[in-house]
Amino acid sequence: CCKKYVARHKVMSGGRVLGRKCRSLKPGSSSCVYVCPVEWTARRHSSASAVEYCMNQVRKYDHDHYLCTLLLRGWSRSAVFALRAFNVEVAQVKDIVSESKIGEMRFQFWRDALDAAYSGRTPPDHPVAVALTAAVRKYSLSKHWFTRMIEAREADLATRFYQSTRDMEAYAESTFTAVLCLTLEVLGVKDLASDHAASHVGKAEGIVTILRASGYLRSTRCVLLPMDILTRHGASQEDFLRATTTQALQDAVYDFASLAHTHLLTADALMKKLPRETRKALLPLVVCKDFLKQLQRQDFNPFAPSLAKRNSLLPFILLWHSIRQ
Repeated sequence: CCKKYVARHKVMSGGRVLGRKCRSLKPGSSSCVYVCPVEWTARRHSSASAVEYCMNQVRKYDHDHYLCTLLLRGWSRSAVFALRAFNVEVAQVKDIVSESKIGEMRFQFWRDALDAAYSGRTPPDHPVAVALTAAVRKYSLSKHWFTRMIEAREADLATRFYQSTRDMEAYAESTFTAVLCLTLEVLGVKDLASDHAASHVGKAEGIVTILRASGYLRSTRCVLLPMDILTRHGASQEDFLRATTTQALQDAVYDFASLAHTHLLTADALMKKLPRETRKALLPLVVCKDFLKQLQRQDFNPFAPSLAKRNSLLPFILLWHSIRQ
């Protein structure tokens, strides 16, 4: 797609997605549409309204991390909500687009928005882009984490299964861990030990997210339990798709959950020697532990209805852990 666009816009049907026509197109030629994944408004977003939008998006689509972010220091929350809202935007692309080409165009929008943020140009009039630009410039956030997130999400558009646990962990490292490392940068923490702990928490989050989303993944006929774990226990993708709670499938889920537990134990051991700010940034570890306990109570049946419900005690559990830090 051409990098230059005219000021004329058109709103496409469906989710009111903005499209801009390429400057290089001749009259009468087919349009090259550049997608902006947000309802367009005529006014530019103020910094305050952009942050409010980000908070609402995270509260609606990523409630556990919304709770964790509320417990960070006040001066850092706006930036972290911007990071989390950006993660929501790129994570949703796979679920809301019907064609990979449209997904690629959405990712290109975010690449261009980040280029504007790092080059000093005015960001697109998208509330997440506005808030993210402010965070990038205020805290000098590392661009490579954003690049990894976009590349991993884009590559995941066509992913229906993971061949190995290593593949799944590589994806989690580029997505969940990336957000945690950027959060550490906002809090002023830049050291290898903290990044190492964040890596383990991010991988655990990746596993927990797959297990928690089992019902939804089954409805889309997508099996993200790694094939090497399923094969090891004699389980099949059909067992998962039929929601048949065979002993083999439960053993595979137990194995997968145990891997997450191992990552959390490692992160716990590392965090004892790390700054308080690191422990605050890695509060999602508590969310993972809580889910794994619930899964254990359900005898490692990932389709148990109770696993799809929010734990009403989680806010208090997080607050207690935050106070202890």
